[in-house]
Amino acid sequence: MKIEHVAMWVNDIKAMKTFYVTYFNGKANAKYHNKDKQFESYFLTFAEGARLEIMCKSGIDKPDQNDRIGWAHLAISLGSREAVDHKTALLQNDGYRLVNGPRVTGDGYYESVIEDPEGNLLELTV
Repeated sequence: MKIEHVAMWVNDIKAMKTFYVTYFNGKANAKYHNKDKQFESYFLTFAEGARLEIMCKSGIDKPDQNDRIGWAHLAISLGSREAVDHKTALLQNDGYRLVNGPRVTGDGYYESVIEDPEGNLLELTV
């Protein structure tokens, strides 16, 4: 099985596109806009072919809490501990909230968890 892409609803599609392009070298397609449905989306393609669809639509609200049924976080492999440390420091210095780490987890992963501009959890790992 190959996952074709992952999608998430966002409030500010421009800010979210900029975040993932700037910090994770995503390449965005042209924005799709369906005026009748008040729907907009971008597909962001990353190294090795992973794709993230960010979507915005009138009337979609983000839940007030992070503990909910559904996706818990998006894990992004950066290739080394040094890369995790560097990206974590860069994001934190640029004002993004560090949730925890960098650290070695109980099951041996080296990771940090940071929030994207809309509070979605990103697990940065080796």
